[in-house]
Amino acid sequence: MEIDKDLIIIGAGSAGLTAAQYGARANLKIMLIEEMAPGGQALIIDELENYPGFPEPISGYEFSERMHKQAVNFGVETKTATAKKIEKKDGYFAIETSKGAFTTYAVILSTGAKHSELGIPGEKELSGKGVSYCATCDGPFFRNKKMVVVGGGDAACDEAIFLANLADKIVVVHRRDQFRAQKSLADRVLKNRNIEVRFNTVIKEITGDNKVQRAVLGKTDTGETYEEECAAVFIFIGSIPQTDLVPDLEKDEAGYIVTNQRMETATPGLYAAGDVRSTPFRQLVVAAGEGAIAAHSASQYIDELKGQAYG
Repeated sequence: MEIDKDLIIIGAGSAGLTAAQYGARANLKIMLIEEMAPGGQALIIDELENYPGFPEPISGYEFSERMHKQAVNFGVETKTATAKKIEKKDGYFAIETSKGAFTTYAVILSTGAKHSELGIPGEKELSGKGVSYCATCDGPFFRNKKMVVVGGGDAACDEAIFLANLADKIVVVHRRDQFRAQKSLADRVLKNRNIEVRFNTVIKEITGDNKVQRAVLGKTDTGETYEEECAAVFIFIGSIPQTDLVPDLEKDEAGYIVTNQRMETATPGLYAAGDVRSTPFRQLVVAAGEGAIAAHSASQYIDELKGQAYG
């Protein structure tokens, strides 16, 4: 049978766009499937200032547009569709989407992860204007200003420690009476003189005129509610990896796809890169690197499958 594409990439964030570019430059016929706009979570970044090669900040939207244009210039076909099912058959994959079915020799999953949201007033309205889900991305914009961190797990503690290097007024609020994070990490937060921890506390609302100015906090034990002036609110209450397409694939305890260093999953020809993958550090530059590796590995796999591998 005739195969539609050499490689299909699902998800057009930083990992997917980079994989598409590298795959096309390896002379593969590529289809990049994305249900929304190319760019993924980068689209909500107001000013991206920590990506190598960009000495001046660039908006996440413009950054994504450039990556997408670059991939298209190399011959990548992009399709706005929702991938519904992946099925491995003899020597190829069948992918069912909202815009039809396609066949391919290999698949790269770069579907990312969605940040868990609090769902409180002001969160959506002030996202990118002081409300953030990434301290390393946005923390430096609020240097020497008071910031609130929401959460009690490893990510919240890690990011609070990072922010404490930028300002001496970091307030961590957690709804329980102790952290869920590893003890060593929790102890570092509790001992950091730049961090004030408030247990039994929730955030009820985020307010401000076109930027974060206050957080409305509530005590779970006393019912007291009060306002805390701050310049930013960083929310770390977990992420949801988008793995619905591969329910049976091996995942870590948090639900992220497990791969080796070549981005190979347990299914030959199926790769994962970016935020959907089990990785210790989630950043655009990391996702891009993983996308490049996944495309390189997939290219070698496809060559071998076609019997074109040399020596």
